Amino acid sequence: MKVTQHYIALDAADHLAEAAFWAAVFNGEVGDEPDWDDWRTVKVDGRTIIAVQQAPDHVAPEWPSDNPARQQQQAHLDIYVEQSEVASAEAEVLALGARLLQAHEDVTAPEGFRVYADPAGHPFCICW
Repeated sequence: MKVTQHYIALDAADHLAEAAFWAAVFNGEVGDEPDWDDWRTVKVDGRTIIAVQQAPDHVAPEWPSDNPARQQQQAHLDIYVEQSEVASAEAEVLALGARLLQAHEDVTAPEGFRVYADPAGHPFCICW
């Protein structure tokens, strides 16, 4: 098998807002898919890095969750930044509509991560 392209596709109740969020996070742009009203890609330098599919019945995953009856995390994105950029990266994603789910106790540690949810509730991490 020769893979020619790969990216993650997320479900969202509002695929346009979700695509706009990720385009802003990655300093990219929302692709124009004129034949697909329920699908948008996010492109950076002309390359698709993530896609969002309209899912009217989307239920946001719950993280963390010890309750097996709740929709649990199924996948997440890890976004790595320099340690010195953690505070500004956090401020940026929060301003774009993310929610902080779990803060790392020591941002001066050589390695760590903070967990957020995007506007549709998908967990993602800012790691260093």
